Amino acid sequence: MKAVHFGAGNIGRGFVGLLLHEAGYEVVFADVADALISQLAGADSYDVHEVGEHAAVKTVDGFRALNSATEEAAVVEEISTADVVTTAVGPHILKFVAPVIARGLAARPAGMPPLQVMACENAINATDILQQEVRSAWDESAGSLDAVAVFANTAVDRIVPNQAPGQGLDVTVETFYEWVIDRTPFGGNAPVIPGATFVDELGPYIERKLFTVNTGHASAAYFGYQAGLEKISDAMADPSVAAKVRAVLEENKELLVAKHGFAEAEQEAYVQKILSRFTNPHLPDTVVRVGRAPLRKLGRHERFVGPAAELAERGVTPLALLEAMSAALRFDEPSDDEAVELAKLLSELDAAAVVERVTELQPSHPLFPAVQKLVEDRQAR
Repeated sequence: MKAVHFGAGNIGRGFVGLLLHEAGYEVVFADVADALISQLAGADSYDVHEVGEHAAVKTVDGFRALNSATEEAAVVEEISTADVVTTAVGPHILKFVAPVIARGLAARPAGMPPLQVMACENAINATDILQQEVRSAWDESAGSLDAVAVFANTAVDRIVPNQAPGQGLDVTVETFYEWVIDRTPFGGNAPVIPGATFVDELGPYIERKLFTVNTGHASAAYFGYQAGLEKISDAMADPSVAAKVRAVLEENKELLVAKHGFAEAEQEAYVQKILSRFTNPHLPDTVVRVGRAPLRKLGRHERFVGPAAELAERGVTPLALLEAMSAALRFDEPSDDEAVELAKLLSELDAAAVVERVTELQPSHPLFPAVQKLVEDRQAR
């Protein structure tokens, strides 16, 4: 079995690539980072260091690596005979890898089973985005795309912090991971990946992860930044910050239980597990790294506004989420481009315009006045 994986970075090597390797796939890494690909191509193996409870070191070997920019024809050839294609490149990069995937699909020999394509990105239904881009690049003269490919959405979760200098190809990750895959597109022929969980309805799991892990992680970053703390574990060791993060996740738990029917005890156990992950002192994750890109994180269907808007629509005032959003508005880290852009918007536009531009909430939405007040308070400081 062979898997072509786009994205040879820390997540690609330390999460998706590792699980594919453990499932018995020969992994072909594809990336445009020439130095990284050259290093991978010249290596026999690398180690994944899982830190935290039940720490372990796992070795990945038997892989190959190609530069998808300078060796595109070779990548196309690998895709044409692969069983699985996965990505961990970032949602905004999917449009760049899609044409290569389309060419590889068009080159598949007749009679081969459909290629199983899964985008493993930190975004809702990222595989749908990839599928749309592949269709845009598809040459209709090659026949039906649906005859040669199956696209399945996934939800992925593993904290992979910035790596220590000089670590080489080795990757440090937390012990916890979750790779949930929608089994329904495969029609009974889902790939065998023992480290993954296959479900019939992915939506609730995507939202549970986004509104618990991502909301909680970003909340710890923004509250920790305001408290002058450096690492996420430092922030969670601060009783005031930890209490604020817990309050945020309590509100989101209320939404997830009501909306998706998760048992309250099950969701509470999930929340406790997530909080314990944030306190892992072996992960040198900083509040600046986790807090970066506040404009995206304050988006309409993202980790703060998404659940806060739904709670407001249900008649609930999401006080803890609003406090977290207030902290996000104060993330004025000069090294982060989005933080700089946010500060510019706050200085140039009135509060209502900022809310519409950043959150895409409409003035008629029940959450709008509360968020507008947050922006006014931020501008008045």
